[in-house]
Amino acid sequence: MTETSAVQIRAIFEAKYQQFRERLRRRLGSDALATEVLHETWLRLDRIGDASGIQKPESYLFRMALNEAADRRAADNRQLSAAEVEALRHMMDQTLDPERIADARREMDALAAALNELTPRRKAIFLLARVDEMKHADIAARFGISSRMVEKELVQALQHCAGKLGRKIVRRFGPGLAKES
Repeated sequence: MTETSAVQIRAIFEAKYQQFRERLRRRLGSDALATEVLHETWLRLDRIGDASGIQKPESYLFRMALNEAADRRAADNRQLSAAEVEALRHMMDQTLDPERIADARREMDALAAALNELTPRRKAIFLLARVDEMKHADIAARFGISSRMVEKELVQALQHCAGKLGRKIVRRFGPGLAKES
């Protein structure tokens, strides 16, 4: 950018500043945004290259301002909204609550104690079915028992653990859907 063209471009920008601001305000719907965009456009004038080929400096400057507004909107869209930030903050408050963490640890200890009271086979069946999500037929094959026996052992283990934890068992599948078992 030659010294003469830089001076001319800046002079046009300064002379037409109020017109640019009004046009941007109408286009963007906000006077504050129009003002911010024009300030950023002023700063961008230092970064343009050779301006000697610019035939319509007013149109060029207005297009620069519109491009700045588009860049600003794209950046704003990449940021979280205030509602999203608030939701994340509340989610973090709930998950990091020391009381909840302590309660969960106590419950895990109680479950571990209840599992240790089971027979070794019943405990293994429970862990394979509920933790490893192994199919009942595969568990039955592993222990050399019927699938029905696996279900009985699992129900006994669930009843024992639920009793130790003070919970009710709700069936979620099979006959008697959603009935206590």
